[in-house]
Amino acid sequence: MANPGSTQAARVMSNNRAATTQQSFAMNGGDGPHSYLNNSNLQREATDTCRTMIEEAIAQKLDVKCFSSNPLRLVDLGCSVGPNTFIAMQHIVEAVERKYLEQGLKSQMPEFQVFFNDLAANDFNTLFASLPTERRYFACGVPGSFHGRLFPESSIHFMFSSHALHWLSKVPEELLHKNSPAWNRGRIHYTSAPDAVSHAYAAQFDHDMEIFLNARAKELMVGGIIVIVMAALPDGIPASQIPSGVMFDLLGASLMDMAKAGLINEAQVDSFNLPVYAAPLEQMTDLVKRNGCFTIERMELVYRESKLVVPVSGKECGMHVRAGMEGIIAKHFGSGIIDELFDRFSNKSVEFSHQLESSQREGAQLFAALRRK
Repeated sequence: MANPGSTQAARVMSNNRAATTQQSFAMNGGDGPHSYLNNSNLQREATDTCRTMIEEAIAQKLDVKCFSSNPLRLVDLGCSVGPNTFIAMQHIVEAVERKYLEQGLKSQMPEFQVFFNDLAANDFNTLFASLPTERRYFACGVPGSFHGRLFPESSIHFMFSSHALHWLSKVPEELLHKNSPAWNRGRIHYTSAPDAVSHAYAAQFDHDMEIFLNARAKELMVGGIIVIVMAALPDGIPASQIPSGVMFDLLGASLMDMAKAGLINEAQVDSFNLPVYAAPLEQMTDLVKRNGCFTIERMELVYRESKLVVPVSGKECGMHVRAGMEGIIAKHFGSGIIDELFDRFSNKSVEFSHQLESSQREGAQLFAALRRK
C-alpha cells in the first residue's frame, strides 16, 4: 500500500529544480555592530517563548523506540549565525535525552549528530567559530536552500526551524510587471497594499511551502517530527498592524523619502519588494493537510507579550531590521545608501513609536509540531 502523500513527495526533485531561481539573501555575517550575531535577541526571545511546547512535542510525540539507527540526526533549517541556533539545538538534544531516560532506555542512548543548515551565502565561518565547546553532539554544516531537498531519503529523526520560513524563495513575479494589478508602486511589501499584492504573496508562500513540505517528507523518517516556529498573522488583524508590518511600512516610507530627496530613483523603490510573508494559521493548516504526509500533532498561534516583541528604541529597531535586510537592500540599491536609510528608519521608528508599541498587542507567531506518517 502506498504511503499517504507519496505522490506529492515524488514531485520533490522537479520542485527542487524550480527552486533554483530563488532570490534569497543571508543575514549579516561577522560579529560587528550590524551583524545578526549581535542583533538577534528578538528571535531568541520568540523561540524561548515556545521552549516548553518544543519539549512537550518531544516528550509526548517522538517515539524513540521506533528509531534503530545510530546516531540520531537533528537539523536546524535556517540556522543563520549563532548563538540562537546553538541554544535551541542544545535544548532539543537535552529533551531527547530525557525521553530516552524516562522510557528506561539509558543503555540505548544514541549519539547525536546536528546539521546546521542555511543558504550557501550564510557566514558559516562565524557560526562554527562560536560552536560551543561543551556540547553533546557532532556538528555539521549543510549549505543550501530549504526550498528543496537537502538530505538523503528517510535520514533525519527531528527537524527544527525558527523564524526562517517567513522568507519566500523569491519575490512574486506579478509584482515585477508594471501592467499587473499587483504592481506595488511606492511600497516594498504587501502591508497597506491592494489585495492583488497580498494575494500574490500568499500564492508564492503556498508554492514555497508545497516544495518545503514535500522535501521534508522525503527526508524525515516515519515517526520523525518537524517543529516550526514562524511569523504569523492573527485572524482579523491587518498585516499593517503587526510588528513586522509596521516596521516594513516605515522602511518603505524611508526609501520613498530618499527618492523624493533625489538620493535614489523612485523607480528603484517601485521595483523593490521584500520577499517575506506572515502566514495565517488557517493557510498553514490547509497546506499541511493538502500535503498529506504529516500528522498535525499541534498547531496554534502563540501570543508573546514582551518588551522584546518590538525593539524598545528607534536605534534598536534599526539595528534589528538592518541585520536581517541589509543584504537584499544593498543588492538592489547599492551599499552606499545603507547608513542613510537606516538612520532615517531609526528616526521614523521614534516618530511612530506609538504604532510600534500598539503593534506589540497583535504580535503572534505560529507553532507547529508535525509527525511524519
